Amino acid sequence: MTAVKTALTIAGTDPSGGAGIQADLKTFQELQSYGMSIITSVVAQNTTGVQSIHHVPLEMIEHQLDAVISDIPIHAFKTGMIANIEMMRLIAEKTPKIDAPYVMDPVMVATSGDTLIEANARNFLREQLLPLTTLVTPNIPEAEFLIGEKIETIDDVKLAAALIVEKFDAGAALIKGGHLKGDAIDILYDGNVMHRFSAKRIDTKNTHGTGCTYSAAIAAFLGQGLPLYNAVRQAKHFVTAAIANSFPLGSGHGPTNHWATRVEKVKQ
Repeated sequence: MTAVKTALTIAGTDPSGGAGIQADLKTFQELQSYGMSIITSVVAQNTTGVQSIHHVPLEMIEHQLDAVISDIPIHAFKTGMIANIEMMRLIAEKTPKIDAPYVMDPVMVATSGDTLIEANARNFLREQLLPLTTLVTPNIPEAEFLIGEKIETIDDVKLAAALIVEKFDAGAALIKGGHLKGDAIDILYDGNVMHRFSAKRIDTKNTHGTGCTYSAAIAAFLGQGLPLYNAVRQAKHFVTAAIANSFPLGSGHGPTNHWATRVEKVKQ
């Protein structure tokens, strides 16, 4: 019998279930990884936006991390919303104790446009956490912040991915092209090769939690032993299906469908 593979998420919550910790755990479950979670911030949000944020005391975040690290093997982990420098310092201190691939979703702004990270924490994320990652998965606005330049074309995306790896020492960079026009083209630079993942753009506003879901899927696949390229390729298929079968729930950007690949298999 194959040993159970685990995946850990360190992030904020979403009580409406579309993003954050909740989306990550749904993704892990669908991909047959045993999901675990460390809550950094309790976020009151829904499909229309963020209403309020309460940061978990640093001591409690550390206790959560120590509880998991000391007891259960971690095969891969990801970070989402890490709102301030104090949290980042703690995670930077604990990360070397986790011998597993690290996927960073550098959550800075929600789909609704709400800011989720303190301004003075952004430089720390770039300078201290990026070098610890196996993969960082920014969208276009996040990548623009990381490199300090505007991104308008696929060539710009490729240059940004190379800069993030070569200048800031990230293990690899996957820049998501959802903010550009045309097909949804993502660029992965692994330090040697530039890979392209493309999918037809889906005409829907229901994209709440796509970044969380995509990065969680990559983490799950890495934890199951897939090489980086294959993990991203399969995660791209997973998140594309989730968007194509997304839910028109709520008054804003509805959530993606985490069991969409099961629906697709039934239809085949």
